[in-house]
Amino acid sequence: MKTKLFICLLAFSMNSCDYLDYDESGFLTKEDVYSSFEYTRNVLTNIYSYVPAAYGTIGDALRSAGCDEAVFVDKLSEVHSFNNGSWSAIHTLDDAWNYYSGIRAVNMFLKETEGETFEELKHNLNYEDLMAQFKYYPYEARFLRAYFYFELAKRYGDVPLITTVLTEAEANKQKRAPFETVIQYIVDECDAIAPHLPVSYWDVVRNEIGRATKGAAMALKAKALLYAASPLFNKTNDREKWKLAARAAADVIDKAWDFGYMPLPETWDLANKSYSVNNELIFGVMQNESNWFEYQNYPVGIEGGGYTGHCPTENLVESYERQSTGLPVTDQAGYQHADPGFDPANPYDDRDPRMWETIIGNNFRWVYDQQIEVWYGGRSGKPQKNATLTGYYLQKYVDGSTSLKDDFITSKRHVWMILRYGEVLLNFAEAMLEAYQNPDYKDGYPLSAREAVNIIRARAYMPDYPVDLSLSEFKAKLRNERKIELAFEDQRFWDIRRWKIADQATSIYGVDVTKKEDGSFNYKKTLVEKRTFKECMYLYPIPQSEIYINPELAQNPGW
Repeated sequence: MKTKLFICLLAFSMNSCDYLDYDESGFLTKEDVYSSFEYTRNVLTNIYSYVPAAYGTIGDALRSAGCDEAVFVDKLSEVHSFNNGSWSAIHTLDDAWNYYSGIRAVNMFLKETEGETFEELKHNLNYEDLMAQFKYYPYEARFLRAYFYFELAKRYGDVPLITTVLTEAEANKQKRAPFETVIQYIVDECDAIAPHLPVSYWDVVRNEIGRATKGAAMALKAKALLYAASPLFNKTNDREKWKLAARAAADVIDKAWDFGYMPLPETWDLANKSYSVNNELIFGVMQNESNWFEYQNYPVGIEGGGYTGHCPTENLVESYERQSTGLPVTDQAGYQHADPGFDPANPYDDRDPRMWETIIGNNFRWVYDQQIEVWYGGRSGKPQKNATLTGYYLQKYVDGSTSLKDDFITSKRHVWMILRYGEVLLNFAEAMLEAYQNPDYKDGYPLSAREAVNIIRARAYMPDYPVDLSLSEFKAKLRNERKIELAFEDQRFWDIRRWKIADQATSIYGVDVTKKEDGSFNYKKTLVEKRTFKECMYLYPIPQSEIYINPELAQNPGW
């Protein structure tokens, strides 16, 4: 019997699949598929579809609601299991084991396309153009496989490392490879494929976007090494691991202008422009036009409103410093005293501009230029059903120009950032600081840690880091920089785990806003919820269903 093969014909932006069943009762075999350029391209496109949009939503929630960035308003959402400790090996969350389906698809693709020349097309006028496209396909597939392994390793630690097509019996006997082995595999793969990938596809292949590039392979390598150097996985704080991470990020920085990542675009353009005009974006997912994210996150109470969805926390909002001084607004920041000019009665005055592009607070004008009223009794405040639980609504990635009014419903494209140059700069700064214990060290590197983070600050019109910070203060301020710069980009959830500080981020705060008789407002910080975090939760449990199939996997400690 000939092999049965399922192919999902997807454009990168599509959300649904047409399945073709190729077997001896159909009209195409596996051999037919891989000897057809069109179907081969569709197979690769299907592999790209394993890269999740919206950071692999848990129901309708982002992982941001599973850390101190946000509270999800729907109390029935699965994401709350992250926070109340009710998840387990049987009741898994964010189960990423399906990446092995993507990995198997890559292994099959590489095996079946090796040496393929598409003989039947040799007399076509566009044959050379097709082969110019095809030469990148194996390297793109290998990048995706490396990316899938990174997603598995950061969740589970040790995971099976499979690079060939296995039978079902063979697959069900695989043991877990050590985390360090998996990371080294990712690094070796990225080193091997980067020279063969283009800087971009604009002048190479049909002006396509969203595909793996040379910069994507280099940035993935740097990120994998950063995780390997972090406290969760680098238990002895081996500084050589930090040096490897710094050098890998420096390699990207060296090429930033050549690759077109500099100059940095305005921060507004990061999450609100298409893939093609965001030069900082290294790798991401572009969805077709939709309004589901707006329905999920528009404030209740406004005309054509939504369901509120993600409510940014006061924990996050307090992290945005004063723009004029660069000082924090709370003495609990851990790196500088609070700005004495901060006025709690006007808490949103003179704040880091990135705050305005991430959250919506009381009295802000936003959707349809309506004023957002989060005070008690306001149209988007308590006791309205589904009103914000924290006093804030989400703006980042939510396109405020989308209309949800019944008589005029519109949709917009969304681009979800997976790798971008701003993150590379922050990865570099962190690795340099940890490796050399000096924010100004740069011997043999293109930048110092201070210079790298100040590039991020300059783009946001924020003051440079002061020169009198101690090493520990610089480290705390740098971690805060990641928190605000990369908010809602699926970074914080993983950062507090790799730093092993998730147990310090369990008290979740918001603000209760009341309107006074004179029209002014009172803002009171309140505890919204106290979450559960146990030591075993730094790694995910291996799904028990997989251990039943393959007892060789063994379970992570504590699960």
